[in-house]
Amino acid sequence: MAELATIARPYAEALFKACTSSTSGADLSGTVAWVEEVAAIAANPQLRQLADNPKVTDDQVFDVIAGVVRSPLSDAARNFLRVVIDNGRVDALPEVAAQFRALVNQRNGSSDAVVYSAFPLDADALAGLDAALEKRFGRKLSVASVQLDESLIGGIRVVVGDEVLDTSVKARLEQMKAALTA
Repeated sequence: MAELATIARPYAEALFKACTSSTSGADLSGTVAWVEEVAAIAANPQLRQLADNPKVTDDQVFDVIAGVVRSPLSDAARNFLRVVIDNGRVDALPEVAAQFRALVNQRNGSSDAVVYSAFPLDADALAGLDAALEKRFGRKLSVASVQLDESLIGGIRVVVGDEVLDTSVKARLEQMKAALTA
């Protein structure tokens, strides 16, 4: 079977092309929001089991996903979701969302940052962190997620694409260990 990235690429590109030809950049963030929400629903193992069941129709799968989404889907969103489900690609939706977000970021000249922290970060701390990270990485960043990682002991670890900025206590202790044993 083909890789999910290969399967998802045409869907993400088609959605991106449809969004950029008919809407402004402000609406792209709304599209990113519903695509990621639908992808999170599609990633649920119970939904995948339902979608893989031969006794369940495509309409039933569509109704379940559309019924779970927090806000009503637009006509374009409903059409997109119906095409994905009719083609049996529910399992590719999380990858479609990731690739769509990458296309939007590329258009906006920004990158996603994943922040790992030993402690929860409040909104004020994130706002200050955004500015510092943008200066450090030299480009516009959007914090895609903040994940707790108690093994860091303190500080943060930031991943932007294939770049990592690790200012955690754990990393500093490992550097000290390496220096002492060298």
